[in-house]
Amino acid sequence: MLHVFGHKSPDTDSICSAIAYAYLKNQVGEEAKAFRLGETNNETKLVLGRFEMDAPPLLKSVAGKDVVLVDHNEFEQSADDIEKANIVEVIDHHKIKFSWDKPIYMLVMPVGSTATIIAKKFIWKGVKIPQEIAGILLSAILSDTVIFKSPTTTEEDREVARELAKIAEIEDIEAWGVEMFKAKSAISEKSAREMIYNDYKTYDFSGRKVLIGQLEVVDDGEVLKRKEEIMEEMKKVKEEEGLFAVLLLVTDIMKEGSTALLVADDVKPFEMAFNVKFENGQAWLVGVMSRKKQVVPPLECVFKN
Repeated sequence: MLHVFGHKSPDTDSICSAIAYAYLKNQVGEEAKAFRLGETNNETKLVLGRFEMDAPPLLKSVAGKDVVLVDHNEFEQSADDIEKANIVEVIDHHKIKFSWDKPIYMLVMPVGSTATIIAKKFIWKGVKIPQEIAGILLSAILSDTVIFKSPTTTEEDREVARELAKIAEIEDIEAWGVEMFKAKSAISEKSAREMIYNDYKTYDFSGRKVLIGQLEVVDDGEVLKRKEEIMEEMKKVKEEEGLFAVLLLVTDIMKEGSTALLVADDVKPFEMAFNVKFENGQAWLVGVMSRKKQVVPPLECVFKN
C-alpha cells in the first residue's frame, strides 16, 4: 500500500492534496491511503468539516513503507525516518532539493499549490472529481495562493479553481477564502510556541539552519501585541534546536505584506536579503506574502555569498 503524506506541520494544501491523491490512486487501481505528519490547523479543520471529510491518521514512522511525498521534497521537511522508506513518487510545487538512489516518478510544477497539480492529474487520468474532493482541492488552492494574492499564483491556479468551484458548488470563491483565513488567523487561544510552529519549515542555508514560520492573518494586531512573549519563545526554540535563526512572518493578507520577527546569531544576512533594518527584532516586509518565492530565495542567495 502507498502511504501518501505532506510535510511536517501540515497546512491545508499538504493535508488536502494527500487525501485527494490517495483517492485518485485508488480510482486507477493502486492501493493508497492518506496520512499526516502533524496536527491539522484550524483552517484545515474548517475545510474538512465543510466537506464532511475526516483528517488522515497520524503517521509516526515510514521505515520500510512505500511512500508518496506531496507538497514537499526536502527530507528536512519530511518524516524523521524518511531515508528508511521506499519513496515511489513526489508531487510538489516547491524548488527541488531531492536526491534518491533510483529513478522514481517526480512531478514538480511552478504553480501556486500542489492541489492544482493533483486536480490536473484527475483530468489527465480521466477520473471524475467528486464534489467533496473538488471542495478540498479548491480550498487548498485558496489557502496556498492567499486567495490569489500571493506572487506564486498562476493563471493555471485560477482556471483550475474556477472549475473546482463549479463541481463543489461554491458560488463565491473569495468569500469562502476569507472565511478560511479567519479560521486560520484565530490565534487568541494559541500559545507563543504554537504560533511559531503553526506553519513552519526548517531550511539549511550553507550549513546554517533557519526555522521560518508563517502566520497568515486578516489583522496582524492581535499577534503583534504579544511580540515580546513570542520572541522570548523564539529564543528558546532557537537554543533547543541549535539553529542559526528563527524567523516568524506575520502575514497580513489585507495589508498585503508581512511583519518579520527575528531571533538570529547575526541579523545582517536577513537585512541584506530583504533590504530592511530590523529594529528590536522586527521589520515590515512590503508586499511579502510568500515564504517560498519571496523569503527563501533571497536568503539562499545571501548565505551562498
